Amino acid sequence: MTDKYTQLVNQGLGRNVAKKLGLPQPAILRRYQPGQPLISGPVLVQGTTPGADTLAAALLAWDLDVRRHAVPRERLGAIILVLDDVAHPGELERPILSVASSLRDLAPSGRFLTVSRPVTDDVTPAEAAARQGVDGFLRSLAMELRAGATGNGILLGDAVETTSPSTLAAVRFLLSGRSAYVDGQFLTVTSPDGQLPADFDRPLAGKVAVVTGAARGIGAAIARTLHRDGATLVLVDIPAAGDHLAGVANELHGTALQLDISRDDAGQRIIDHAVQRHGRLNIVIHNAGITRDKLLANMDHTRWSSVINVNIAAQLRINEALLASDHFASSPRIVSVASTSGIAGNRGQTNYAASKAGVMGMVRAAAPLLAERGGTINAVAPGFIETDMTARVPLVLREAGRRLNSLRQGGQPADVAEAIAFLASDAAGGINGGVLRVCGQYMVGA
Repeated sequence: MTDKYTQLVNQGLGRNVAKKLGLPQPAILRRYQPGQPLISGPVLVQGTTPGADTLAAALLAWDLDVRRHAVPRERLGAIILVLDDVAHPGELERPILSVASSLRDLAPSGRFLTVSRPVTDDVTPAEAAARQGVDGFLRSLAMELRAGATGNGILLGDAVETTSPSTLAAVRFLLSGRSAYVDGQFLTVTSPDGQLPADFDRPLAGKVAVVTGAARGIGAAIARTLHRDGATLVLVDIPAAGDHLAGVANELHGTALQLDISRDDAGQRIIDHAVQRHGRLNIVIHNAGITRDKLLANMDHTRWSSVINVNIAAQLRINEALLASDHFASSPRIVSVASTSGIAGNRGQTNYAASKAGVMGMVRAAAPLLAERGGTINAVAPGFIETDMTARVPLVLREAGRRLNSLRQGGQPADVAEAIAFLASDAAGGINGGVLRVCGQYMVGA
């Protein structure tokens, strides 16, 4: 679906009218294209810790133009503020204000990143205050950035360094056009695991990936992105979507499996198909989902149970089959599609919000089970994404959904797909049990 307003205000007359009337002026976002530079312009790395020094050296090894001190009026592609040893809220002022003037030099679709550590039970109250302070600072700054620039953070677990593989992978993802619609969010690197790919343009080469709900919309976009990144595909959808499913599978040289995922044997059928056709199974993307919206006062058994069964109960059953199988044991990856509705709620969606919140709870609890076999499970929570479903939303509500975020526009299915492809890669092996919002910093929920 096309956002005609965003197109209009990025043209001469429309831009001038919007500016004079004080209307929102969403930017055309820089999205990933194979072969494009990681970032346009120098990267300013600020921080006085050894972690800042080693991160700057790693970025130099990527042939990036790295600055350790700001040069006045130099257009910057990105700013990275390393706060990995902050121990008191009084220590925040100097490093944060040191980058304040450089914000004016951040290029359109530029990137601002913080690298810090999460609050844990074993830190002092002062350390906890400082670390949580970074959270509030970053989320607020992301709301101040303009022209398609985004602000995001990376949180490092106790055993994780600024140059651990998944730290560098997270930095690369958040600097790139792959994260165009990720804003005001934190990625937590829980362990030093992970392996950077030999080819950053094909990080899924040699992997076999299953995508459910793959016939249309976000599911088809996920399939295309995984294929672009080198994966061999098994695409799953209900028999009623068989023609569309076959078309996507043929386009991407994958195989199609017509299957109702709510069947008790769905997990085993997926495993059998992948192994028989491709010899292995490495990645499962739980994308299939339905809505049956009604106010709770008008909710009935069929609407409630169908949403819960498809959106979360089916995932639980499939995951049980995957974890019981020896065919899903080589650095396995599971990524589930949740929703901001499961974080902030949404009127008329008590059943849907319960199911999507359930997905996030499942991911957190299942993370240790995947870690036992060297794998990970994570979720991606989209906000307002331009799909056929959102095209049917009444105009006023649709425009509100588009503009009620820091980027002042809806996301594209490809934005969700890029986040999923990153979390499905070996490079993200140190990120486990997390939920990444792809919502342009939707102004509800955390």
